[in-house]
Parts: sequence; C-alpha cells; structure tokens
Amino acid sequence: MRRFLLLALIAASPALGQTATHEVTSTRIADRKGVFATVESVDTLIARARIGGTVTRLMVDEGDAVQRGDLVAMVVNEQLAPQIASATSQAAALEAELAQARIDLERAQDLFTRGVIAQAPLDQAETAVQVLERRVASAQEAREVLVQQEREGEVLAPAAGRVLTVESPQGSVVLPGEPVAVIASDLYLLRLRLPERHARSIAEGDTVEIGAAALGGDVGPTGVIRQVYPQIADGRVIADAEVEGLGAFFVGERVRVYVTVDTREAIVIPREYVSTRYGNDFVVVQSDSGPHEVVVLLGAETEDGVEILAGLSAGDVLVQP
Repeated sequence: MRRFLLLALIAASPALGQTATHEVTSTRIADRKGVFATVESVDTLIARARIGGTVTRLMVDEGDAVQRGDLVAMVVNEQLAPQIASATSQAAALEAELAQARIDLERAQDLFTRGVIAQAPLDQAETAVQVLERRVASAQEAREVLVQQEREGEVLAPAAGRVLTVESPQGSVVLPGEPVAVIASDLYLLRLRLPERHARSIAEGDTVEIGAAALGGDVGPTGVIRQVYPQIADGRVIADAEVEGLGAFFVGERVRVYVTVDTREAIVIPREYVSTRYGNDFVVVQSDSGPHEVVVLLGAETEDGVEILAGLSAGDVLVQP
C-alpha cells in the first residue's frame, strides 16, 4: 500500500527540471491615449471663375472624381460674343484694304519700271502696304485677346481629387475669382487634436494605432505622424498622420486612434503564467517555503504579455501553473 501511494505521488508531481519559471522585472511601456481624428485632405483646392459671367454649364456634382485639367463648369460673358464679331469684321475690312494696297503697289512698281511714274508714288504705295499690314496684325491680336477671354470661361480642375462642394450652381452669375467648386486632393490623412499637455510628447515619425472599429477595406492598422503644427488652438495641439487606405472614407469622418503620449514603469509577465478561477486571477510565486498562489490585478494586454497592476514586485520568481 505504501509503495502504491509513493508511486502515485511521484506520478502526480512535475518532473524535475521541467517546471518553467519566470523572473519578474520592471520595464517601460508606452502610455497610449485614445482620441478621435478626422479624415482630411492634404490640399483643398478651389476651382475659380477667371472671367465674370453666367454659369451656363456645370459638369460636376458633389462627390465626383476629377482629374487635373477636367472641365468643371462653363462661364459665358454675353458681351464677349459681339465684341469678337466686331473685331473679326474690323480685321476682315483691314485685310481687304491690304489686298487692294498690294494690288496698287504691284501696279505702281510696273509703272515705275516703264518710267511712267516717279519714285514718290511708288514709295507711298509701299508705305501704305506696310501700314495696313501692321493694322491687320494689330486687329488680329485684339481679336485673339477677346477669344482668349472667352476661352477663360472654361473653369478647369486645378488638381486631381474629389469634389467636396459646388459653390456656384448652373445659372448663377459669378465675378472673376469667385469659387465654383471646392476639390479635395487624392491624398488623405488623419488630423489629430490632442490636449496641449501632450504637445511635447508627440513628434514626427511617431506611430499611431487605428481603432479596430474603424478598420475596413484596405485601411492600414497603423499610421505615422506626418506633421505637428507649431500653433496650439483652443488648448489643443494639431497633428497629421498618414494612413494607408483612407481614400474610401468621407472627408470629415471621425476615426478613433491611439497615440503614445508617454512611457511609464510597469510589470509585464507572459499570459501563460496567469490562471483564472471564480473571476479572480492567480499566479504561482516561488518562495523559500515553496510555491504559493498570489492574487494579481491585471492591466492591459501588450506585445510581451499582460501588465500586472498589483500583486507582484520586481524580483519575484513565477512558476508556470
């Protein structure tokens, strides 16, 4: 009977040298803060009217994607059409006069060659041709100026992106420089607003973590701080973070992100050294009198394990249960 009990105790006890242990040490971990960030465009550009007139055609609507140089709207100045027609008629009249002056010059050259007329009439005919040539060139350039003004009625997209708002609907009257449409560039980022006490704890290149609830499509789980603005507004410091896959979000949409604002001393142990019974968490601590269980208070999960808020101190030796 004694031999049977001894064999049972040996079988129930762990094999010598096979019990895993872990020495508790303190380490520095990142203290993260959860904030809401808004999706913003790196550049917000405005397609403006270059001439005054009436918006006769509107090619885009809110949400449309445009490329650089695409026609956004057409502005027509009704005064330009009669001015162009008048300039065209003046140029045509001068060209007719020039054609007649050249005929007169050829006749004068022929008469001068035969000795019928003197040098003075020939010089007058040549001067008349030169004057008319310059007047025709001036009239054509004046017409080109009016035609170019008419072409400037084409409101073009200043860059590739998405139309956020249409400021001047079809039929509205605009002046030179007035906005017709607001376009957000294709490059999106997250704009963070942190309390000013964290202004010196964030810097360009820091990593931010995107909340799991916001993940969708091709959006990345992490991002990088691209810029920290030097001005504090309303008690908050503003920073921009680049995140892959934000193109599917709406401009102004809010996303929860986690930013490292400080580091602190903490105790982190592997999760397998913790056992849970009846809602309490236990670890086995090796002491001079042998292993015994200790109740611990768990904190946040980290990459190296779980944080221990209370129950352990640096130097304790844990035994894997």
